[in-house]
Amino acid sequence: MSNFIRGGSLRKLAFLLLPEFSHLGLAAAIEPLFIANWLAQDRVFDWTILSVDGKAVRASNGMMTSVDGDLAAAPAAKTVFVLASFEPAHAARERSVRRWLKRLARFGVELCGIENGSVVLAEAGLLNGHPVAVHWDNLLGFQEHYAQTRAISQLYCRSGARVSCAGASAILDLMVAWMGWHGQGELAAEVAEHLLLGRVRAPEMEQRAADGAPSAVDAAVAEAQALMREHVDEPLSCREIARRVGLSLRQMERRFRDVLQCSVLERYRLIRMTKAHQLLQQTELSVTEIAFACGFSSPEYFCRLYRAMFACSPSKDRRQSTTAPVLRHRTPAGRERQPLRARVSDGAQKRAHVKACLFRSVSGLRADRTGAPREAARVAAVGPGRAQHVAHAGIDIERAVAKRPHRTR
Repeated sequence: MSNFIRGGSLRKLAFLLLPEFSHLGLAAAIEPLFIANWLAQDRVFDWTILSVDGKAVRASNGMMTSVDGDLAAAPAAKTVFVLASFEPAHAARERSVRRWLKRLARFGVELCGIENGSVVLAEAGLLNGHPVAVHWDNLLGFQEHYAQTRAISQLYCRSGARVSCAGASAILDLMVAWMGWHGQGELAAEVAEHLLLGRVRAPEMEQRAADGAPSAVDAAVAEAQALMREHVDEPLSCREIARRVGLSLRQMERRFRDVLQCSVLERYRLIRMTKAHQLLQQTELSVTEIAFACGFSSPEYFCRLYRAMFACSPSKDRRQSTTAPVLRHRTPAGRERQPLRARVSDGAQKRAHVKACLFRSVSGLRADRTGAPREAARVAAVGPGRAQHVAHAGIDIERAVAKRPHRTR
């Protein structure tokens, strides 16, 4: 048992729960406080659970969580944690919440955003000029919306009376650090031992490897993916990426197959569609703007690919909710990820997809009018893997070349 004495200073705090908050996040924030009180055999920390209207709040897992009261129920709180996860925009725009948070800030209350709770604080203008730890899956949308803040991909951070946390397991690290910030360093270390945390992670630690664990074993694959992320709006050719990492295209294709079980083009397209998915759900940019921002010169082609991947059109995927389409970055065990081009529906969509690939490649044929046989020309334009599809689609390669306008030198 701990040898902490009774009679220490009591720190009062409050947790504001917003609809669709993370139930895990609430447990991860409160349990360390309970353990601290239990070890000290005293009320070192006293907390109150709040909702906007004083009624029970539904968590993202469907559980209804009772609260102690509404926004007026914790007038003596020195620290307020705002918990939000899915669909934070509605609560963030509620005037009563913004007014309440601004009043707390004027009185010097420490404000902490947990996961998308930082969105609520940023919407109130309370994080302007501050670094903000944002979950990697929400980072792009946060940067787009709140350019006055400095969004960072780390576990948690503290900036004056503002604290932010990316959520999930990082909340445990934050709570242990938070106790230390408020004069309970020894107690915090003992709490960490009881939580089996081992070594508490530093706030500046990255949330995840940039490309996920598999690519870490191959520097060339990791470098290629970094190039892909740097050139999303104006994509490089796969051959150019290979040249920049010092490999032939065939060598790079083999490495991508070995490490990521996909082709270079499939991986590049996944990276671009990941950005599109995040922008659609987290920003108010138009579908056309998002298509161009992700390197698609044709919004119609982008919409077809998006529908093939998510089974819904981009215009129907504008909310970050628990029922919205999910982008899986890794293939579930026992299931092989099919190439996106193979999942494009048959008929008109497949024909249009093949035509798009063909016309992107056909300009190279214009310089070489050697009268090559039709099949050789088809293979030269689209590669042996797609030549058969072009034939089945009924596309006349020579007519396609003839229709392309000549470029004068």
